[in-house]
Amino acid sequence: MTNLIRINDEIISSDSFVKLLRLSGRFDGLIDDIVQEKLAVHSARKHGVRITPESVQQRSDQMRRVNGLHRAVEMKRYLESMRVTPEEYEIYVTETLCFEKMMEQVVTEDKVEQFFRLNSPQFDCIDVSHIVLDSAGKAKEILAILGDEPERFAELAQEHSIADTRGDGGHIGSVLRGALRGDVEAKVFHAQKGEIIGPFASQDGTCFEIFRINEKRPAVLDDDTKAEIRRVLKEQWLAAQASEHRLEVM
Repeated sequence: MTNLIRINDEIISSDSFVKLLRLSGRFDGLIDDIVQEKLAVHSARKHGVRITPESVQQRSDQMRRVNGLHRAVEMKRYLESMRVTPEEYEIYVTETLCFEKMMEQVVTEDKVEQFFRLNSPQFDCIDVSHIVLDSAGKAKEILAILGDEPERFAELAQEHSIADTRGDGGHIGSVLRGALRGDVEAKVFHAQKGEIIGPFASQDGTCFEIFRINEKRPAVLDDDTKAEIRRVLKEQWLAAQASEHRLEVM
């Protein structure tokens, strides 16, 4: 057990540090990140991904400059301050490059475009506004008014909605599939532009929501969509890798 931090007379050991991470809810996220990187490294080695000494040196030099370390003696002190040997640092840099190279193979432009072709409806987008009421009776009353005067939607949202969007006339903005509850999403995404639908009761029955569809935007393979597809492809690949390895959190 190693002591990590001293604050006045209090000493925080490595064991205490891990417990603090667990209690604060940050442990699982950190473990997930490390496991994902290690899985990619194991896969890279299995597939014969080669990292040259030149690329390791180039990345090391880049990282050194980013940290403002311009002389060998400064780098030596930097590693010593972290209690990391030059050999351990080289392994870290090598594994970082392995991870990046593996991800380049997993998430190619062709795979992104293919995923989009097969799953484009998943990236459809709508612009919506809503009014949230605290009773079914009030929701039906507002819906009846909107049936005769749909142009009053923003006004009624400002006057009656209990949501924090009331100041913007109930405007939520752009919404992708997966952002709404399943049964609500199906109806909202199938509604036409300008249509007002609802009310939808919350799962606990304490509030009721009316939606207006302001705009419908079919999926487009823009930079934001590509970034989301890369994230999905990476997660799917890592999940598949995890099933092929024995993982155990000590």
